[in-house]
Amino acid sequence: MSDQQNNPLHGITLEQVLNSLVEEYGWDGLGRRIDIRCFNNDPSIKSSLKFLRKTPWARSKVESLFLSMSM
Repeated sequence: MSDQQNNPLHGITLEQVLNSLVEEYGWDGLGRRIDIRCFNNDPSIKSSLKFLRKTPWARSKVESLFLSMSM
């Protein structure tokens, strides 16, 4: 547990992060900020989560945008 005390994403799921970003920016805005196909072509939470869980660089960009939005 002490390993996570400095992790600002501790306790927040990827789905919560994605839902917050979609609520804040919408799919169009999210696709402009992070240009990946799962946000620009027929986007859905399910397909985006599947892609982000398999693609560390994309997940990192999503998490970084979420953190910048949260501050």
